[in-house]
Amino acid sequence: MVVQTVRSTVAAVISYVVALMLSSEPAPLTAPLTALLVVQVTLYATLTTSMRRVNSVVVGVVIAIGFSSLVGLSWWSLGLIILASLVIGRFVRAGEFVPEVAISAMLVLGVTTRVAESAWDRVLETLIGAVVGLLFNVLFVPPVWVQPASAAIEGLAGRMRGLLMCLGDEVCGHTPVAEAAALLHEARRLDHDIVEVDASLRQAEDSLRLNPRVKEGLLFRIVLRTGLDTLEICAVVLRTVCRTMTDLAKARTEESLFAPDIADALRELFTHMARAVESFAVLITTQVTVNAEEAEERLVKELAASRASREIVAHMLLAGVQEHPRQWQLHGALLAEIDRILDELDVEKRSMRLVEELDRQSREQREKYPLVARLRGRMRVGRSGERSEEL
Repeated sequence: MVVQTVRSTVAAVISYVVALMLSSEPAPLTAPLTALLVVQVTLYATLTTSMRRVNSVVVGVVIAIGFSSLVGLSWWSLGLIILASLVIGRFVRAGEFVPEVAISAMLVLGVTTRVAESAWDRVLETLIGAVVGLLFNVLFVPPVWVQPASAAIEGLAGRMRGLLMCLGDEVCGHTPVAEAAALLHEARRLDHDIVEVDASLRQAEDSLRLNPRVKEGLLFRIVLRTGLDTLEICAVVLRTVCRTMTDLAKARTEESLFAPDIADALRELFTHMARAVESFAVLITTQVTVNAEEAEERLVKELAASRASREIVAHMLLAGVQEHPRQWQLHGALLAEIDRILDELDVEKRSMRLVEELDRQSREQREKYPLVARLRGRMRVGRSGERSEEL
């Protein structure tokens, strides 16, 4: 935040100095205001914000010029120009700068003695602020926010790991309904954590777009996004597991949830699942090849141990249900939910998801920017030809 504050301040001051030299306004404050709004946290956000802000100001100025030639400034003309500006701003896709269309129109219309001069001065100041802010972020590239997003994902996985470990402790011995319900509430709070992680990840994705310091920006974005999607699904299923355990605690208020041997097997299963979730988070947030391979090996190992423990638990639960069929449906639901989590964490499924997402993103880019795709294709053909000649 300190770096961003200094960047915004310097860009605003530079834009004000430039506007003083080029604009006829004695105090061209629109330029530093635009620079402050344009110098966003990421280069991608700076580019998109610059275009939308310039668009909104120009549209507002044009509306003001049109109104000034027909009517003066009064309460009804002010209301009419605000209404027209807000409506037209949505049609020209000004985005979050729709109010800026009305603001520009009002400021220009208020200067009734020299509307045209004030209008174009405001456009010039806006362009100066946008260009200075854009050049500032191009020359001094904003930081890549992958590390905070990775830390947020690992924090989410850590809370899920802790919840699975608590479930392992819960199955042993008698579990009061209040304790089971407390774990259920904790699982429901994961939804709020996912929202916060998603916001951090969106910032990281924007910082990777159009960033010259990042070579594999698309791959990093897809790895993190698909990884968070997987953890989100696992969190939903984990909440269902806690719901099943709570229902089982309500049905067995005077006894243990499971027999001692089944409880020990379940505890071992939840322990392996907790380690698998942790290893999955490390895998998707690790950018060093050697560390990624180690994390994948740990994940494969923990998933294999989880599936082996799951088979043992399944046979024990089946034997117990055949002897005492009470709440058999909850036992089946618990196994199905465990299977779903293990399936989502599967390494092969993750690889297939990455390939599918890369193909989809590449296809969408080609369809959205066909000219760029053709140029890239020609460049590849040219490079292939040069290599063939060298050989």
